Parts: sequence; C-alpha cells; structure tokens
Amino acid sequence: MMQLRKTYRSCITIAFTLLAYGCIETFEPGTVSFESVLVVEATITNEIKPQEIYLNRTFAFEEDGPNPERNASIRVAEDSGNEFVFMETTPGKYISEIAFAPQPDKYYQLLIVTNNGRTYTSEQVQLSQATRIDDLYAERIVNDGGVEGMAIYVDSFDPTGNSRNYRYEYEETFRIVAPEWTPDDLIGDPAGGCGLLVAPREGDEETCYRTEVANTLILTDTNGFAEDRVTRFLVRFINRNSYIISHRYSILLRQFVQSNEAYTFFETLNNFSGSESLFSETQPGFLIGNVTSDENPDEKVLGYFDLASVHEKRLFFNYTDFFPGEPLPPYIVPCVENAPILASPAGCVLRRIVEANLVRYTGRNDPPQPGEGPFTVVPRVCGDCTEIGVLEVPEFWTE
Repeated sequence: MMQLRKTYRSCITIAFTLLAYGCIETFEPGTVSFESVLVVEATITNEIKPQEIYLNRTFAFEEDGPNPERNASIRVAEDSGNEFVFMETTPGKYISEIAFAPQPDKYYQLLIVTNNGRTYTSEQVQLSQATRIDDLYAERIVNDGGVEGMAIYVDSFDPTGNSRNYRYEYEETFRIVAPEWTPDDLIGDPAGGCGLLVAPREGDEETCYRTEVANTLILTDTNGFAEDRVTRFLVRFINRNSYIISHRYSILLRQFVQSNEAYTFFETLNNFSGSESLFSETQPGFLIGNVTSDENPDEKVLGYFDLASVHEKRLFFNYTDFFPGEPLPPYIVPCVENAPILASPAGCVLRRIVEANLVRYTGRNDPPQPGEGPFTVVPRVCGDCTEIGVLEVPEFWTE
C-alpha cells in the first residue's frame, strides 16, 4: 500500500488539476482555481491482518503534500451482514479494529462518513482469484537503451485462466558498507581551543541496511494470450552503477490479482502519472473510480475500493554473484579525502566541522602540506553508514 500511496501523491494533484479544468495552452506554475476532492486509497487483500484505508484531499499544485481527511467514520460491509470498523491511527490513515480477510464468495462495500457528515459509498466488489508467484529471479543484462545492469523478472501462472490482470509492488533492502570507515574518530580536545584528538569510535557504523519502497505502478495482463501465464515480466531494472547492489541486495515482490474494473482504473491512473499524458493538449476527463457521494452523484471522488488477492516472494543476490572480480559501483557520493586546517582568522575550522557531524576521520596527514591540517577526513556518509541506513539487521535477512 505504501507504493500505491506514493503513486497517488505523485500524480493525483497534477492529474486532477489539469483534468478537471480541461485543455490549456500554456502551463503556469500554481493553481488558478481549485476544487477539494476526496481521495480514497483502499485495497483490501486476502491476508488475515489489520487492513488499511487512506483518506486524503487533493491539494493545489504549489502545496507541499496531501491533506489528510481526519475524523472520518469508515466501515467495510459484508453482504452477509458483518461489518468491519476502521479507526484512525494517524491523520488520514485508518486501520481495521480486528484482523480480517475477505471471503471469495461474498460481496463487500466501503462506507465512509466524513467529519462534516457527508457520506460516500463504493460499489459492491468481490475478492479476485488467488494466484501464486511461481518464480522471482535476477539476470545480468544490457537493456534496450544499452545500459548494463540487473533485471528482476517474475513468472506466474493461473491454470484456471481467471486471474488475467496483475499489479506489482515491491520494496528493496540492501546492505551498505561505508567505504572509508575506520575504528577511530576525532573529538574536540577537552583542553579547549581548536585542538582535536583521535579516539576510538563509540559504535561500529561500518555496515548498515536500508529499505526503500517503489513509487510506481507496475501492471501487466494476459488477456491477449492463450494461457493466463506471466513469463519473464520485468518488474525492476537496476543500473550496474547503482550503489544499492554493491554488496547484498534483496527485493520483496507483491503480486496483486485485480478485477477488470480495478485494473482499468489503475492503468488509467498510471497513464495520467506520465508527463506526456499530463501535459498533452487533449485531456480525457476526470478519472472515475467506484466510490461516489450519496448526497450528490455529481461530486467528484477520486479513488477505488478494491479487493485483491496477493502473493509475495523475496529474492536475494550478491554483487559478486553476477560481477565476480569487477569493481564495485560508485558509492552514493564521491569519497574524497581532504585535510582542513585547524584554524583560520575566522576561528576553529576543522573542529567546527567535526562538531557539526559533517565528516569522519580517516587518518593522519603526515607531513601536512602547506594549507593543510594534520588529519584527513571524508564526508560523514563515507565513514558512517547511519547517514543513509540503520545498523539493525532486518529480521528477514539471510546470508
């Protein structure tokens, strides 16, 4: 769901602003006129867990981000009479009071009452066919653009032929090794002045882990094929010069099976998020979902209430598995050593930089050249991985 939320946030405001007010000749930054529209992000999966729903309001082009719809009342009603109540945990985020999974033989409907008393209802929907990921694998390739890197492919097959429409999201976790880490660091001399002392580090900040969530919609369908089979579908390409694959890399892929209606909605949303679609002269109109206002059928509501079966699979690989004996990709920043002077007429140069936590010690500069100080340092991120990651090894991590 985080991937989907990021996709919404990256395109909903621009898409709505342009689509609602039609074709324009010249794009001017800022919003001339604006209509606040309820945005519903609600994908309920077949996993038994506390389900999540997000409510926001569209925001003007020049604003920083979405405006959460707070203090709403949300229920998911089952056609058998059961209801699942959602409570707001953080602004705009609502989680079901109990863990549940929709049943494949029942219909479900989303019911919303906003803080101002307006009510919204979705169409009744059913859970989609459950289909497993058969294989998730990586290959070293040169893509159509002539760029070498790692391709992540997925295979899937539904022998019943009932799935057909697939949406993927992923999160990736990778090991970071600070290339200029040393067991020592600089501290200010307790005697004062501009002096610095070399002392053992208090923590081991050489190896960290970072997790990032994709912010794009990845869609495919098998409607044009004899079998409901996804084969060698590319879900991720990583340039070989990306630092994220320098050591060990993992990707968790989630496969959602969607109805024809839900797939069409997300496919259109994905098209709107592209610059060529957003800024073309002819706009196709407002993106209609399956949630409507009870009081005013003409009120614009953006979003979709979806029940999707999901299956996930995780893949690990090391850089040396595919690039044995080859140089590592460049680090996230250039790690250039320098030796700042200790003091200048303006004050304590290096001590001020050290105490601002901007650099890490790499060694003694002996003998210092004119205009240099006695210690060499690098940007903090080069000697301290916690600048871009965390020290804790993820629970799922394997070697």
